[in-house]
Amino acid sequence: MKEQPPKIFDRKAYRARQSRAARLGSDAFLARETAEHLAARIGAVNRRFARALDLNSRRAAFSALREAADSWLRTGWDNADVVADEEAQPFADASFELITSVLSLHAVNDLPGTLVQMRRALKPDGLFIAALFGGETLKELKFAFAAAEAEIAGGTTPRVSPFADVRELGGLLQRAGFALPVADVERTTVRYRDLAQLFTDLRALGETNVLAARRRGLLSRRLLRAVAAEYAARFSGPDGRIAATFEIVFLTGWAAHESQQKPLAPGSAKARLADALGTRELPSGEKPQP
Repeated sequence: MKEQPPKIFDRKAYRARQSRAARLGSDAFLARETAEHLAARIGAVNRRFARALDLNSRRAAFSALREAADSWLRTGWDNADVVADEEAQPFADASFELITSVLSLHAVNDLPGTLVQMRRALKPDGLFIAALFGGETLKELKFAFAAAEAEIAGGTTPRVSPFADVRELGGLLQRAGFALPVADVERTTVRYRDLAQLFTDLRALGETNVLAARRRGLLSRRLLRAVAAEYAARFSGPDGRIAATFEIVFLTGWAAHESQQKPLAPGSAKARLADALGTRELPSGEKPQP
């Protein structure tokens, strides 16, 4: 029997938060800006895609991607072409030339399995490109919650998602069988008037706490005041505004195709590095002369 991945995220709660944000028409500015960066990367490929799949991107984000392909199929939970969860995609192998995802894959429980599904759904030489939150995201909020709860309750409960590190994500692309995998990072620091304004933006993104092990119920006023005080003391600037870090990891991978570049086999190089650098190669263990 296949081992089930640990349940880190409450997918039902995540769906509810995303659906609520979509119904309210919230201005998810970070998703929109991230999609614009993703669209620029697709444009740099200098290739027109015929059939594309977008995974659960918010409406504002998808508008920035629309011109990258002739025909799109969109998955999601509300007002989508196909109602589907990222962890269980219903598409046949080799269905799309392009697959995109903007700020949703960080909240799946089985990211390796999801990536394998995406690679299989691509036609040969098809492109997968995604953006998701990385490990440094909301590090200030995580610290402030931990410090405040430790002082008030003598312990902590999970409040902020454990976002993956860029190196781990790059390794997952390779494990999923993508060719030419690339993972890179962009960091944005947003300055807010106060903690309430930060929470407003997180609700607009549908990205409030959906950890399976979260404590249910409303936060107490005492805890909120303590978190706000800790945050302001540690992470505010001279103007009194607080800083919030958002780390966006961009993942790029291709479905294998014979036309793609292949790494050279070990020992097949036709030129010596020492010759290119204009130096003398020393045998192992020999010390250079002064």
